[in-house]
Amino acid sequence: MNDQVTGALNADPLNEPRLVVEPGVAARVSAVAEPVLKGMGYRLVRVRVSGEAGTTVQIMAERPDGTMLIEDCEAVSRALSPVMDVADPIERAYRLEISSPGIDRPLVRRSDFERHTGHIVRIEMAVSHEGRKRFRGTLLGVEGDRAHIRRDDVKNDEPADVLLTIEDIAEAKLVLTDALIAESMRRGKAAERALRQELGFAKPSPPHAAKSKKPPLTKQHRLAAADQARDRRHKGD
Repeated sequence: MNDQVTGALNADPLNEPRLVVEPGVAARVSAVAEPVLKGMGYRLVRVRVSGEAGTTVQIMAERPDGTMLIEDCEAVSRALSPVMDVADPIERAYRLEISSPGIDRPLVRRSDFERHTGHIVRIEMAVSHEGRKRFRGTLLGVEGDRAHIRRDDVKNDEPADVLLTIEDIAEAKLVLTDALIAESMRRGKAAERALRQELGFAKPSPPHAAKSKKPPLTKQHRLAAADQARDRRHKGD
């Protein structure tokens, strides 16, 4: 991917493609869901179809800044349900779930890997890399079209650093750590402040103390004021 294309994607995050995608039935669902989400200003993260409690279709989505509130999930569900009924990508009854990515989120776009550099990831490859399909370690960034991982599951004389082609990844997911939780909380607070400001609910800044135009009191002035106060108390007795 050249620099011009990368710059355009960064300028418009809604148009940044997913590099880690799902196969089969989930791919049919994503083809229906993604245009609807994009039209509403959201990005598709992942589609998962499971057989738990019947058939459940879980669609994970987010705003371009990575946030997703309960109200967002409800809005997406209302808009997407009738479209899914018409398109009918699954030939059996199912339950539709809309969710946020969560703290230990999947990484599906180049920007996801860039944003979470320094955190621990667990990766399963769709295409083997040097005979291995599973990797775990610290994400050190993105080099071209590959994710740079420093493995913490190295055995014998295996190399610690590997470069994994992102489009060959079946699933990449953050590992829940204290550092990841702390960063998520910071981002959540920042997003909340931005939303409050956007809606006009931001708390006003504390008023600054007005600067007095009078010169500061000397020690003699303070003693005289104390004497006057005592005189007023005696007269009031």
